[in-house]
Amino acid sequence: MREVSPSVAEIQFRHAKRYFEEFISRRDKLARELDRVKTPALLLDLEGVKARYVQIKYHMPDVNVYYAVKANDNLEVLKALAQVGSGFEVASSEELEKVISLGVEPERIISSNPVKPPEFIDYAYSVGVKRFAVDSFTEVEKIAKVAPRARVYVRLAVPNEGSDWPLSRKFGVDTETALSILEFAREKGLIPLGVTFHVGSQCNNLQNWFIAIKRSAQLWEKAKARGIKLLVLNMGGGIPIRYLQESLRIEDIAYYVSGLLRKYFSSIPHELQIEPGRGIVGDQGVMVVSVIGKAQRGEERWLYIDTGVFNGLAEALGGIRYPIYVKREGELKEWVLGGVSCDSMDVITKSLYLPEPEVGDRLFILSTGAYTTVYASKFNGFPPPEVICL
Repeated sequence: MREVSPSVAEIQFRHAKRYFEEFISRRDKLARELDRVKTPALLLDLEGVKARYVQIKYHMPDVNVYYAVKANDNLEVLKALAQVGSGFEVASSEELEKVISLGVEPERIISSNPVKPPEFIDYAYSVGVKRFAVDSFTEVEKIAKVAPRARVYVRLAVPNEGSDWPLSRKFGVDTETALSILEFAREKGLIPLGVTFHVGSQCNNLQNWFIAIKRSAQLWEKAKARGIKLLVLNMGGGIPIRYLQESLRIEDIAYYVSGLLRKYFSSIPHELQIEPGRGIVGDQGVMVVSVIGKAQRGEERWLYIDTGVFNGLAEALGGIRYPIYVKREGELKEWVLGGVSCDSMDVITKSLYLPEPEVGDRLFILSTGAYTTVYASKFNGFPPPEVICL
């Protein structure tokens, strides 16, 4: 008998179900809360967050990890990471205040936002944070005015193909401009420290790391020829997590990056840095939401839940597709998943395959630990999901 391939619907739902069951099987405390928390709620596994950090350090033992606070700035998450020795990357005074409040030494804090408010630079420098990314002459002048003798690292523009959330257009410069910025920083009394890049958030393309590290090494040698001795290579974020598809593993990236560094750098930089955000917290959270409505609109079946793109799932607007599971069996039907607000843009996903839920049923949205509540607003009067750390 000819074997029949599973349909797209079956593949999608099986993946979500398997992911959900694997996720809760190792998290007894979290599993007990799934059916009793008030929705919408984001449940976070703090032990899982710490374990993810340890896993990255295990595979990259010579790299200093600076958690990108923007991914999830919940104080309990920051505390958990501080306990296991993580460094932190901050972009604002509020993020910095949270990290400082935990007793984190300023030497464990950097700021890689290439364009920073002067007030933030002043505050950061006053509490001992002295390492800042730049990618323009204007930024160098700004830092020199309020943070003399600060250390600066220049951001290169690198390809972001294959990344679900590209970042290449807004920031970064070519190699020659980067070299000029480093020289200008030296003239202004700042200390040229190193090079940074970002391959794009949720990067599943190893080629991006290849080009980025090769370009960084070229800039490194050019700076050396101009009498600038760089010390730090910051490899940014980009470590991916599982959504509707499997992703590159941290061990795959670590092995590949290690080989590139040996190939292109005559000697390994004094300090290697990475800035995972999503890669640490993204797959350690599940959002629990409730079905609040259903409708048939032409040929489309619509399902509505009590959160949305303005209240916690903003990355859906950029193309992120979350695994979504419901505890029901039966025929799989195709749905458009709409959010709680009355804005027509509030659509979380199309072509979602689920057994038909009823109003009041709970949906479990996986891989929602990063870039969910930090993006959330109270648009239309609907609050962000409550964060519950377990």
